[in-house]
Amino acid sequence: MSDGSSSIKMVEIENKGRALVSTKPLRAGETLLKDSPILLYSAVPDGAAAAAYCSHCFRTIAPHSVTAVSCPNCSTASPFCAPQCQSVALSTSHTPFVCQALRRLRAADSPLLHHHLDRLLQARFLVAAYNLAMLSPSHFQTLLSLQGEAFIDDASVFLHSVISSICQLSNVGEFKFSVELTAALLAKDKLNAFGLMEPFDQDKERSVRAYGIYPTASFFNHDCLPNACRFDYVDSASDFSNADIVVRVIHDLPAGREICLSYFPVNCKYSDRQRRLKEDYGFVCDCDRCKVEANWSDNEEEGEGEMDHDEDDMDEDNGDGDGDEGVDLETTDCGMDKENDDFPHAYFFVRYMCSRDNCGGTLAPLPPVDARPSMVMECNVCGSLSKCED
Repeated sequence: MSDGSSSIKMVEIENKGRALVSTKPLRAGETLLKDSPILLYSAVPDGAAAAAYCSHCFRTIAPHSVTAVSCPNCSTASPFCAPQCQSVALSTSHTPFVCQALRRLRAADSPLLHHHLDRLLQARFLVAAYNLAMLSPSHFQTLLSLQGEAFIDDASVFLHSVISSICQLSNVGEFKFSVELTAALLAKDKLNAFGLMEPFDQDKERSVRAYGIYPTASFFNHDCLPNACRFDYVDSASDFSNADIVVRVIHDLPAGREICLSYFPVNCKYSDRQRRLKEDYGFVCDCDRCKVEANWSDNEEEGEGEMDHDEDDMDEDNGDGDGDEGVDLETTDCGMDKENDDFPHAYFFVRYMCSRDNCGGTLAPLPPVDARPSMVMECNVCGSLSKCED
């Protein structure tokens, strides 16, 4: 399920909980992890938009594709990119249980008919999670072990009643079907789901096509200047591993360093970052960058955003959890010392942010070859490759 994980291990960090740290010195571009999802669910509204993606692997289905097939029970509502994908799905991600539940969610009398899309997505997640419980209790137990405390509120009670009405469950495999379990699952989804993104389009806002739960990647903590970067290649032609996510380090790191991703684009200003982290993840960030920017005025924050756009942009899952202390300036040939510069984040923005208009992606070197660092940088949003300038 996970490859490359010998480079990282899980530890407990005071006031942060479980985290992933490096087990050895790491070179820029080194792959830390290739993680497969234990469940996926669609983030696209039903209809023509949903028909554009495979219901199992979420690869784009080309218009008039000769290999595309449908679920024999859902018809065109659940397309698959090829017969092989359909065959696998019917015994895993699209079992009769899932098929029946999704058909009822789409029905004209669906209890979610007049609710916001977010409620439908949560219901899809619960269907996928309860299907996982029946097919793989061990993976379901992994899901329950992830961060997120159950909180029974009106939303969880309502969604539990929705699942009860469409699935008629009493027990789910080895687990008792209850509002407490539903609330716990919703908490895991809120804090741990990764979005599989649409391809970059310079003229459109980037959106999510599917969400996935990844058993190891879920333990990467956030930092506003991360030292690792997440890549996904959903439309690649590599069998059924196209939904895997790959995490690579941005720059050299010593053994024992915590590996952090950014949960959103790093060119977000301080106030927006703090608001999103508090609302979505329930914590206040006090990383090195936030300690500096906490004392800035709103005008200074706006200036930072302008600099970010001009020098480069940023996207989800990137950066340096401890500032840039792990950067080997001799290797990178930048000549800008973080500690002595008036703007301590300048090195990161110049070096590791994509300069393509409206991209907002993070740059990481391609994996080293024969222990030699690559001078080619890959953007984790638009996918462009660029030569690293001295």
